[in-house]
Amino acid sequence: MSDITRTTERDSADTMETNGADTAERADAASVGIGDDSATGRSSTTTGETDERVLEEWREYEFEGDAKFAVEDLDVHYGDDHALNGVSIEIPKNSVTALIGPSGCGKSTFLRCLNRMNDRIKSARVDGSVRIDDEEIYQDGVNLVELRKRVGMVFQSPNPFPKSIRENIAYGPEKHGDIDTGLLARLLNRSDDAERDRLVERCLRDAALWEEVNDRLDDNALGLSGGQQQRLCIARCLSVDPEVILMDEPASALDPIATAKIEDLIDDLAEEYTVVIVTHNMQQAARISDQTAVFLTGGELVEYGDTDQVFEDPHSERVEDYITGKFG
Repeated sequence: MSDITRTTERDSADTMETNGADTAERADAASVGIGDDSATGRSSTTTGETDERVLEEWREYEFEGDAKFAVEDLDVHYGDDHALNGVSIEIPKNSVTALIGPSGCGKSTFLRCLNRMNDRIKSARVDGSVRIDDEEIYQDGVNLVELRKRVGMVFQSPNPFPKSIRENIAYGPEKHGDIDTGLLARLLNRSDDAERDRLVERCLRDAALWEEVNDRLDDNALGLSGGQQQRLCIARCLSVDPEVILMDEPASALDPIATAKIEDLIDDLAEEYTVVIVTHNMQQAARISDQTAVFLTGGELVEYGDTDQVFEDPHSERVEDYITGKFG
């Protein structure tokens, strides 16, 4: 699979990336225990997280417009490990939703539930409902290739194909028959070369990369800088016309200048796409997101609401402690 269109040549690498992320999450989760804080009379985790009862109203976020995703009672297990615990949330269309929380809290697991990437993990068991535009994605007969065209993904580390910049963008549409530039098409004078060139330019412009690479489209994409590679992966994601873009810490490996470009790009993308992003950088979440969901230990969604409210006046004491750096 590519970021949207999972391809044969990337299956092995992406599976290793996914399994590695899950292993890290489970290891982090396993390291969290419950202890007693005799000084305060409250129980707390070994990371300093205060134990408290979560109120349902902390997670009820009302917004204008339609929901792109409606998730109800979502539970995910990896074998005996309970990674997500009864998560219910609605994600609005054409907006940026940030998922934050300490390592091992299940936020990346939740992200991968939105395009069923957890199906690739043999030990994973998913229960509950995830609907996109009122269509249940966890029902029998769902075409996963089509789902992942609608709901694309950009990973933490840039993963361009070892091909030219042009071929990276055109690969998905060519693979699915949306454009044809093969030998037979050229012999029959039916080649879509001009359409491919328009597609490549449009996607690179949308990813704020065209001006930097338009004179070297036939160069190997692996020769780009890290930030350029990540924007190329976003452009590749856009090439199959998704409705949703999932991003798993897309700027964590980048320098500040490249990070700023990615953040500006995310803001632009939200005008046409629904963006859901996992980030450990809380300042980044505050800068770029419209709403923020906070996951804490045990795979629990503790608070969800307008980003300004969550960061400036959180309902949960644990969320306030996390945001202010008392644990995590």
